Amino acid sequence: MSARVEQRALPGIGVCQDLVTRAGRRIGVLTHRDGHRELVVYDVDDPDAASETIPLNGDEANALAELLGAPQLVRHLAELQQQVTGVLTEQLPIMEGSPYAGRPLGDTQARTRTGASIVAVLRQGEVVASPGPSFVFAPGDMMVVVGTREGIDGVAAILRGDA
Repeated sequence: MSARVEQRALPGIGVCQDLVTRAGRRIGVLTHRDGHRELVVYDVDDPDAASETIPLNGDEANALAELLGAPQLVRHLAELQQQVTGVLTEQLPIMEGSPYAGRPLGDTQARTRTGASIVAVLRQGEVVASPGPSFVFAPGDMMVVVGTREGIDGVAAILRGDA
């Protein structure tokens, strides 16, 4: 049985991703719009109320991800990629001077134009999983793109301003 992760937008705040454990406890990660994160432990008696929040800086969030097996997830994605013929995963940078630096992901219309999906963004050692259309790119961001060879090449061309 796989874990159930729920994601919900908190307007003006950010995005919260919650996990309900097999024992029925709820924990979550709140990613604020400015990028900082908090680990949230919900109250046993009221699963909608936080009993504790623990602020995490980038290094702490990465260390916790390591402890929880983030490298195993990356390995698993690579294995899945090998099992699906024709589907690739690549990292594409947002270069200084890209027409999309400082603009939201939605402006690229990458999925509509190419069929490839931007599934994560790596920024200064942190991972933003499943960025939404309002996520704003910064020079130096590294996008994780999934699609066909043609689709990924199309996203690269969009980011360079060639398409």
